[in-house]
Order: sequence, then structure tokens, then C-alpha cells
Amino acid sequence: MSRKIAIIGLGHVGSTAAHYIVANGFADELVLIDKNEAKVQADALDFEDAMANLPVHTDIKVNDYGELKDTDVIISALGNIKLQDNPNADRFAELPFTRQEVSDVAHQIKQSGFHGLMVVITNPVDVITSLYQKITGLPKNHVIGTGTLLDSARMKRAVAKRLHVDPRSVNGYNLGEHGNSQFTAWSTVRVLDTPITELAKTEGLDLAKLDEEARMGGWTVFKGKKYTSYGVATAAVHLTNTILSNALTELPVSNYRQEYGVYLSYPAIVGRDGIVHQSQLKLTDEELKKLQRSADFIKDKYKESMEATGN
Repeated sequence: MSRKIAIIGLGHVGSTAAHYIVANGFADELVLIDKNEAKVQADALDFEDAMANLPVHTDIKVNDYGELKDTDVIISALGNIKLQDNPNADRFAELPFTRQEVSDVAHQIKQSGFHGLMVVITNPVDVITSLYQKITGLPKNHVIGTGTLLDSARMKRAVAKRLHVDPRSVNGYNLGEHGNSQFTAWSTVRVLDTPITELAKTEGLDLAKLDEEARMGGWTVFKGKKYTSYGVATAAVHLTNTILSNALTELPVSNYRQEYGVYLSYPAIVGRDGIVHQSQLKLTDEELKKLQRSADFIKDKYKESMEATGN
């Protein structure tokens, strides 16, 4: 079965995701869409120049919304990263820009007859994922944000370094908003088949400090190079491949949770039909309060965005 992926927005993240897909042969066809015609054409030519030195081949199409009709997965990576350069380290600084851009793009996606799945990176990702779902009319389980898939990876990196293990040996989740109100649910984290809360005592771990390290990881990268790219692009392609291969893998992604009435990050089983099954964690009372706070914050920003875009 032919695999067709589209990427909308060829900035730092979109082009990194595209390179990861092309270099590994994850798609048979790749559609690249960006308002900057010169940039997207240059990227397409650059990828085609790489083909002779790759063991795989990808057909590349540029700036044609008509190609979305039979696309399996669209990755939304549009944004304006310069707006993130603010003293408050606030992902919502991008919202006035991205909600308008996404409103326009979502209407074009709908007009194209697209009926596949969406993977959303665009920030603030939980609100933007909600906007895409509402405007395109796609089923809620077919529109998924990368959410805290990246924050959970940052937590695993922080814990793994402290305990001298591979990040893949750390299990557990960051939950809620992909932003300042997200948190590590330490009750879910295990290493060496031992709850991290027990290891914290024996190994002298400062969980509050590790939580902060995970939460601020993106801003540390941003301060160094004025954008982030590899971590989030890898998360998006991981999610895309999980969908395409019907891997039925549990991932902490932004998905619509009925009990909160909003998109937020919470583990779910992901496959070809998107969100196939939603997990139900046994969280502590404190973690449940943090999750509710995060949900309320996302809900307020989503309502504000719907009013601002007239949708």
C-alpha cells in the first residue's frame, strides 16, 4: 500500500521532519506546502538532489492542495517561531498568528476532500489541534497533536542522565498542555522496574528539579539556537509512522478527552484509525488537580481563538 504524507509549513521543524521522512523512505509520496514558494521549491530540489545517494525513493509534490485528497497523514508544522522569543517563555505568544493561519489552511484542507489523519505540531498545539478538528470536521480521533510526546521524551532524557541509563529504559508520562501548565506524572514513571518515587529516596533524586528540567528543556534549546527542531520533528514522524503502520502503540499525545471536554495530552493507543483506545491512569489527587488546571487553561484559550477567527 502506497504511503502518502503531506507537510504544511517548511520552517525549521517542517523541513527537519521532511528530511527524516525522505532519508528513511517513510513515504512513497511527500507533499510539501508553504506560503514561501522559493523556500519550499528549494527544499524539494534539495531533497531530489539527495535521492541518488539514498537507498530509498520518494516522489515529491509542491504547493498543491489538490494532492491532499488521497493523502494518508498531514503534518501541520506551520508557525512563526520569532514570536516565541519572549521573556515569559510562553508558547501562547504564537496564538494570534497561528490561529488565523490555521483557520485559512484548515478550510483549504476541507475543500481538498482530505479524509485522512492529521498530526499537529503547530503551537500552542492543544488549542490548534482543536481548531483543526472543528474547522475540517474530521473525526476527533483522526486529529492528533504531538503534545507531550516531546515533553515526556525530555523527562526521560533528564531521568536517564541522572540514573545512567538509556532514555528508552524510562517509562512514564508528562501530561496536560504542551506548555507551561504541563507536568510530569511521577506516579506513572518507572525505571529498572521500580517506581521513580522509590528510586528518588535511594538515589537522592530531586523530582521537582527533574520536572523543571523536562519542562524547560525546549527553552534551553531555543535560547541556544532560537528554534527547536530535532526533538519535535522526531516526535511528529514517530507519531506519523505509528499511524501508517497501525502499530497500536501507547503514546502521550494530544487527544480529545471527553471528561475534560478538550484536547490535552494523555496516553492513548494509536494506530491506522488514529486514537484507537484511551488509557485510564491511576493518578494521585495532586496530579488530577494539575491536569484539571491544564485543561481549564486550554479550554479558555480555545474559546478565545474560536471567537477571534469567527469559526
